[in-house]
Amino acid sequence: METDLSYLEKRLFETDEPDLAWGALVASGVTNQGELDSYLERIDMLCQDIGPALPLDDDLHRAQALFEWLWTAKPNRYEFQGNFRLMQVIDAQLDPKVEQVGNCLGLTLLYNVLAKKFGLKTKAVYLEQAHGRESHVFSIMDTGQATIDIDNIFPNGFDHKEHLDNPLRVTWDDAGLIADIYHSIGSALHEQNKLEEAVRNYSKAILFNPKYEKAYLNRGIALSLLGREEEAKRDLERQV
Repeated sequence: METDLSYLEKRLFETDEPDLAWGALVASGVTNQGELDSYLERIDMLCQDIGPALPLDDDLHRAQALFEWLWTAKPNRYEFQGNFRLMQVIDAQLDPKVEQVGNCLGLTLLYNVLAKKFGLKTKAVYLEQAHGRESHVFSIMDTGQATIDIDNIFPNGFDHKEHLDNPLRVTWDDAGLIADIYHSIGSALHEQNKLEEAVRNYSKAILFNPKYEKAYLNRGIALSLLGREEEAKRDLERQV
């Protein structure tokens, strides 16, 4: 896979704890420093717009104010199967003509990137199934006394209670979110029958999150369709 990595990806994979903003941009498809710097500047622009709306007291109120600012700016921001690449999400957030910003991954990436810019401690939770359909990801924040669920697909999703007792909750750090970008790209390529490219992206997801079982499963299925049965068997046997 080494020859498949861009210069920026090589830096990303060599970094033990990558910054979420630039890591997510690289995973999303940014391939040169100029484009990367441009999107990092757009994130800073968003922070400049949002900053005056955030209270100066405690982190919980700041996190809620950030969430509410985003929903006020784009009241129809969630789109099922919408944007998940961070640069697409940033462009949608900044474009006054665009109403829908992204899917659950895209909105969670944007919220967590912005939250970290304001010094808030956020991670994410992955659920294999939620809301009666496919997998779901949302933000969480540690307040010091408790962990708050922040479901970015609902306008009332701050301190969301629906998933608190779900036994399938898996907490992801920044690397887990970056891995999910690669997994989502792999799944999109898989649907287009671009199986070799799908396998490469599933493999990148696994490198970032070696415990991501769905990435092994989907890579195994793609490998089997390519006739690479021995490799497929190793991945698929992890699901037993």
